[in-house]
Amino acid sequence: MTTTRRLLLAGSAGAIAAPLAAPRIAAAQEAPGVTATEIHIGSTNALSGPASSYSVISRCLEGMFRRLNDEGGVGGRRVRFTVYDDGYQPPRTLEQTRRLVERDRVAFLFNQLGTPTNNAVHRYVNQRRVPHLFLATGADKWANPREFPYTMGWQPSYRVEAQIYTKHVLEQRPNAKIALLYQNDDFGRDYLHGVQDVLGDRFRAMVVTATNEATDPTIDSQIVQLQATGADVLICGVIPRFAAQAIRRVHDIGWRPMMFMTNVSVSVGVVMQPAGVEKGVGLITSDYRKDQSDPAWANDPGMNEWRQFMQRYIPDGDLGDNNYTYGYGVGATMIQVLRQCGNDFSRENVMNQARNIRPMQLATLLPGVMVQSQPDNYNVIRQMQLQRWNGSSWERFGNVIEGAGS
Repeated sequence: MTTTRRLLLAGSAGAIAAPLAAPRIAAAQEAPGVTATEIHIGSTNALSGPASSYSVISRCLEGMFRRLNDEGGVGGRRVRFTVYDDGYQPPRTLEQTRRLVERDRVAFLFNQLGTPTNNAVHRYVNQRRVPHLFLATGADKWANPREFPYTMGWQPSYRVEAQIYTKHVLEQRPNAKIALLYQNDDFGRDYLHGVQDVLGDRFRAMVVTATNEATDPTIDSQIVQLQATGADVLICGVIPRFAAQAIRRVHDIGWRPMMFMTNVSVSVGVVMQPAGVEKGVGLITSDYRKDQSDPAWANDPGMNEWRQFMQRYIPDGDLGDNNYTYGYGVGATMIQVLRQCGNDFSRENVMNQARNIRPMQLATLLPGVMVQSQPDNYNVIRQMQLQRWNGSSWERFGNVIEGAGS
C-alpha cells in the first residue's frame, strides 16, 4: 500500500494585514471544526495511483483558500484545508474520511474525488449528517436530496453527457454502429445508462461494449476488440490515463470512428499532448468550462482573473490542464457558500446555504453556464456545449445545451 500523503493548508498560512475579529459562533458541539478563528475543511483525492492526474484540483483549492486567508478569511476566520491521499481506492477513502470526521473533526467534507471512492462513504457521511459537498465526480446519483440530503455534486451529470453524445450520433449517423468503452464502476456505467436512455429498444442492435478496470495497465486490447466489430462510432467513459491510450491506439491501428471522450478526460496537458495532439483531431467532447487553449478567451476578463491567480499562487501549474479551471470554479462555489453562512458555520447552516445558491456566473465557466441549487434540485451545473479537437485547441460548436434536472 502506498504511504499516505497529506496536503495541508494550515490556519496560519497567508499574511493577514490586521487581526481578525472574534465572531460569535454556534456552540462547539453544533459546529465541529469551527473555532473563533478557524474553519477546518476536509477532503480526499488520488494524490497517488492511477487517477493522480486529478490531484492538481486539490492543489488549486489549497491556493484558493490561501488567497482567501490572505484577504482576511471568511466570517472572521481563516480556512484550514486538509486533503488525505486515498490512491483512488474505495477502502482507503472510507478510512481517510473517518479520520477526517472522527479524529480531525472537520466542519464538513468538500470536493472528494471519484465515483467509486465517494460510493464508499456515501451512506456513512449522510448517517452522520456531515455535509459532503461539490464532489469531484459527475455521477448522476449525487443529485438525490430525498435519500441523501447531505451529498451534493457540482459538475454536469455523466449520464446526461452520454445522452447528448448519443443524440448527436443519431443526428449525424442514424444507422451508426456504436462501440462503447467504459470503466467498470458507477462512473463508467453512467455512460452506459445514458446511451441506453436514448436508444431504448435499439440499444442491443446498435451498440457493442467493452469495459476496463481503473487498475488495468492498458486498454489496447479493448480498442482492438471494438474495432473488429465494424463500429463507426466510439464513445469512451474512462479516466485520463486510458483516454490518452485510447486516442493514441485508435489512431495507430488506422481506425477512424466518430469518437467521443468524457469531458473529465480531455485536458490538453494531461491527455491530448501525451496522446499526440495530431492523433486526436476530430475528437468530440463537451464542456462547461472555458479552455485555456481556445483563443476566444485570450483576453477574457474571467480567464485573466484565473491566470493572475495561477501566476501568484501556483506559478508552476500547467495552464493547459483544465483541472485547474475546474478547481477554480468549484472553489469559487464553496467560498460563495461560506460567505452566505454569515457567522453560523454549523453543519446544518452550511448545508442549508449549499442547497440555496442563487444562479451565478463564474470566471472559468462558459457564457450561459450557471451555478445554482435548490432544496429539491442538487444539479449544480446543468448546461454544457459540444466541442471538437482541431489539433491545437478545442473548438466549440452548436448551442449551450441544458441537461436533465433543470
